[in-house]
Amino acid sequence: MNIALKVCYDGTGFSGWQIQKNGRTVQGELEGAVSSAFGCFSRVTGSGRTDAGVHAAGQICNFALADGIQIPPGRIADALNAKLPPDVRVLESCAVPEEFDACRSAKKKTYRYSVYFSRRENPLLERYAVRSGECPDFARMSGCARLLEGEHDFAAFSSTGSSVKTTVRTVYSVETAPRADEYAEGVPGVYIDVCGNGFLYNMVRIMAGALLDCGTGKLSLAAVEEALRTGNRELLGKTLPAKGLTLLRVEYPFPLFSTSA
Repeated sequence: MNIALKVCYDGTGFSGWQIQKNGRTVQGELEGAVSSAFGCFSRVTGSGRTDAGVHAAGQICNFALADGIQIPPGRIADALNAKLPPDVRVLESCAVPEEFDACRSAKKKTYRYSVYFSRRENPLLERYAVRSGECPDFARMSGCARLLEGEHDFAAFSSTGSSVKTTVRTVYSVETAPRADEYAEGVPGVYIDVCGNGFLYNMVRIMAGALLDCGTGKLSLAAVEEALRTGNRELLGKTLPAKGLTLLRVEYPFPLFSTSA
């Protein structure tokens, strides 16, 4: 039986999603939980490979449950959570068609980059957001966001370290919204939500940096346009830290769970 999982994790203590020879990974923890709960190994396939330090609120993955194991698909989440460490949790589980593949079947992914504005670090925000000492102009950020929407060659918005057939991607939307956090009332901030059909290595973190730099006047809209046209990474600023990035949701041609994934 093919099983889909919706997984939430705090990426702080992980070397990323994908299993590595050295380093703790989310995929490794999930595969270990499957083996421990059901007594057999099964490869867990994720919708994508989040990097070290990146979080997820709605990562989707799937694995093959061995024949003969009698458990309602909706209870698999509980069985795995009993074996998982506290920084990983399966939120939902369900049976899916045999041809379903969490990676190849995905149509859209939405990432959120979180920033707060303060002269000093806030220990209640630092784990999942990045601090900026300057409060940006949101109208200028919005102008940059509109440039990044659509189908483009995003070569300038990727870091070296991965080989891909093409650097062309489609970004469906780039939205900015005031950040809300009950533990830091009165601390201003912004969420940068990016939805697309796929992303290059560090693409969202570079995009978020470009939006902030446009908002604070460090980067012009003309420079962003030139970066898209030429693929010149040097026209843009630094790659923002991983801790501010969260995979919010992955969308498929059909709903997987009782609530949207």
